[in-house]
Amino acid sequence: LKAGGVAGVCVDLILFPLDTVKTRLQSPQGFRKAGGFRGIYAGVPSTAIGSFPNAAAFFITYENVKSMLHHGSTSYLTPATHMVAASLGEVVACLIRVPSEVVKQRAQVSPSSSTLRILSRTLYHEGIQGLYRGYKSTVLREIPFSLVQFPLWESLKDLWSWKQGHVVDSWQSAVCGAFAGGFAAAVTTPLDVAKTRIMLAKAGSSNASGNVLAALGGIWRTQGLSGLFAGVVPRMAAISLGGFIFLGTYEKTRQLLL
Repeated sequence: LKAGGVAGVCVDLILFPLDTVKTRLQSPQGFRKAGGFRGIYAGVPSTAIGSFPNAAAFFITYENVKSMLHHGSTSYLTPATHMVAASLGEVVACLIRVPSEVVKQRAQVSPSSSTLRILSRTLYHEGIQGLYRGYKSTVLREIPFSLVQFPLWESLKDLWSWKQGHVVDSWQSAVCGAFAGGFAAAVTTPLDVAKTRIMLAKAGSSNASGNVLAALGGIWRTQGLSGLFAGVVPRMAAISLGGFIFLGTYEKTRQLLL
């Protein structure tokens, strides 16, 4: 819990400006109208509050499920074990992440409004359901992401450990995390764009229903392939750096605590 929480806070606060740029590139009104480079830390209170419990929930679930599934499983099933553990971890973590993400992204594209004002406005107009708008699209983004990232991270660590004859150090784990995160970020960008559009959609609009396929179809018809991969460069950069910081910090903190 502590290792995951510390890792989550570190990565989210350090890379927040890149996340803001990515969100504004993906917003329907376009980068400039969404704020450009102004108010680059808009929405950071929401992230600061949600980071620790979100990351802690993920790693508690991930490590426990991985431990349960490892018993009696053969080596060739190890990647599948990591996939299942990571997927369940995301489902649990998204219960905390999505409300924080909704408020954060709305603040990022409305830098003149405070986080508290956006939270109160969302609750007033949409209720608790408004804070969970995009839960399905977030899970549908995070599960494919985790299916790529975590088995790749674990496999790279195992390969590096085998090559050097001992378990990888925390910085080596961080390097593996950066590569795995960047690759997973690239291939799941269209799902991230759809999630952003759903979270930013006005109440009553077609995207507000949360239909991921409809959102993807709309983006494809209006903006084509470039629209589906909007923000892919800052997303890859943020998640590569994030993978390095997040997974490296997690391993180092866990080693210190245990």
